Amino acid sequence: MKIIHFTDTHFIPEGKTLYGRDPAIALQCCIADINCNHADAERCVITGDLTHWGESEAFDNLKQYLDKIKVPLRLLIGNHDDRNIFRTWFPEQPRDENGFIQSVEDLPAGRFIYLDTHESGHHEGWYCEQRMQWLEAQLARSGGKTLYLFMHHPPFDIGIPALDRISLVQKEAFARLVAPYKQQIRHLFLGHIHRPLAGSWQGIPVSSLRAMNHQVQLEFSDHASLQGNFEPPAYCVVLFRDDAVIIHTHDFMDDSPQFDMACSPVQDWAVMKPHP
Repeated sequence: MKIIHFTDTHFIPEGKTLYGRDPAIALQCCIADINCNHADAERCVITGDLTHWGESEAFDNLKQYLDKIKVPLRLLIGNHDDRNIFRTWFPEQPRDENGFIQSVEDLPAGRFIYLDTHESGHHEGWYCEQRMQWLEAQLARSGGKTLYLFMHHPPFDIGIPALDRISLVQKEAFARLVAPYKQQIRHLFLGHIHRPLAGSWQGIPVSSLRAMNHQVQLEFSDHASLQGNFEPPAYCVVLFRDDAVIIHTHDFMDDSPQFDMACSPVQDWAVMKPHP
C-alpha cells in the first residue's frame, strides 16, 4: 500500500505573498507531480497548517488547488488554521462528536488515526480532556490492529528551542495515554516542524518533512523567534509492507540534471569501472 504525506501548505488569499513567495506555486507543482506519478496512492494526508492565518479567502484559494488532486485527501489542521472556517470549506472531512477534526479509518496497511491539536489563539499544540477521551476510546477499540497516528504538533521536544516552545503542551499526559499501545503503533507522522525529521519516541518510529512555502532553519541555539529559510519543499511517498514502512522524501521542484549512472555524461572517474 502507498500513501502520500505532505504538510504545512500555509495558504494565503489569492494574489498575496508570504515571506515574498506565493505558496500556490509549490503546491501546484506538488499536485502535478503526485497526479503524474502517484495517482494510485490510497491516501494523501496533509498534516496541518493548511493556511497561514486561517482566513476564509485562504481556505477558498487552497480548495481550488486541492480539488485537482487525484488521490483521496485526508486533512488535518494546525496552529495557523481556524477550525470553524475549515469546516465551512471542507465539510466532507470527518470530525468527532465534539467537532474536532479527528477521525479513524481502516486501510489495507492498518488503522489510521488522525488527530486535532489545534487550539484557537495558541501556537502551542493542545490536546484537551475531550480529545484525550476520544483517542483513548479509539485505542481501546483497536483490537490489536496495526495503528498509524497523524498529528500536527510533535508530542515531544526535538532539540530546536524555538519549535519546542510551541510543541504539544500536554506531552506527559499524551505519552501516558499511548504508552500501553506503543507495540501496536507502527509510525507517527507529524507536521509543524518544517524540517526533515526521523527518529523514535517511546519506541515508536516518527517522521516529518519540509513544508511547501518556507522552512525552519536547523538552529539549536535559543533564538527568541523561529529562524526561516527557503530550502526546497518536499512530499513523502510512504510504502507499507508487512515487514517495513518505507518513507521516500521527494524534492519535487528539483531541476538538477538527470543522467544514467552506468554512463557518465563526462569522461571522469565515474567511467573507470562499470557501475551496476
